[in-house]
Amino acid sequence: MSRRLTIAAGDLQAYASRLTEFGDRVQSRWGLRLAYHHHLMMVAETFDEVSALFDRVGSSVQLLLDTGHAAAAGFAPESLIARFGARIGHIHLKDVRRAVMDRVRTDDLSFNDGVRAGMFTVPGDGTIDFEPVARFVRESGYAGWLVVEAEQDPTRAPPLAMVSKGREHVRTLFECLQSRREP
Repeated sequence: MSRRLTIAAGDLQAYASRLTEFGDRVQSRWGLRLAYHHHLMMVAETFDEVSALFDRVGSSVQLLLDTGHAAAAGFAPESLIARFGARIGHIHLKDVRRAVMDRVRTDDLSFNDGVRAGMFTVPGDGTIDFEPVARFVRESGYAGWLVVEAEQDPTRAPPLAMVSKGREHVRTLFECLQSRREP
C-alpha cells in the first residue's frame, strides 16, 4: 500500500485539464457524464487529493463517491458529500473491516492482498456509518446509481449471501430514515 501512485503538484492541473477534455467529449458525443472514481493506490486517494483534483476539473466531470475507498483512505465519506455533493454522479456503497484495514496498512500489503484478506465488505458488515450517505440521497434529490459492492474473496464471502446482507442493510436504513420523516 505504501507504493501507490502519486502525482506531482505541478502536474495536477494538466491531469485535470485532460480529464475535463475527456468529460466534455463524452458528454457532447454520447450525452453521458464522466464520473471520476477516487480509489486506494491511485493519484486521488486522500481527501486532500480528491479535493485538489475536483477544485480543478470542469463541470463535465462528476465524482463517483466510494464509501469504502474513502474510509480506507482515512476520511469519512460525508466529507466528500459536504464539499462536492452537487458533483456526485454515482455512489458505490462498500464497507470496511477496520481491523483488517489496519493490518493491511501495518504490514504494507498490496491492494489485492488486502482485498483477499477482507479489508472491504458490504454495507452493515464493517465499521462505516451509512446514514449520512442515505440522508444525502434522500435530501439532495440524487437520482444516480447506488451500487452495493464488497471487493472480497468470493470463496470466503459467498457473493449472493453478502450482497443480500448489504442490500438489506441499505433498505432498512432508508426505511428508518423515511419513518423518521413521516408525522
